[in-house]
Amino acid sequence: MTDDHAAKREEQLTTAPKADASDAEPRIDVTETDSGTKRIDVRDDAKYRPGKA
Repeated sequence: MTDDHAAKREEQLTTAPKADASDAEPRIDVTETDSGTKRIDVRDDAKYRPGKA
């Protein structure tokens, strides 16, 4: 992720009236194997997780 993209993402995720800096923290980890396969995992410390209210 480029610095510009990260800054735009943080700005977008923190502009809501009740938003704070933690709303812009990373929620996923992307890893790539030597063969080019990508794996996307939801981080254990993500503030918001799929299926979790």
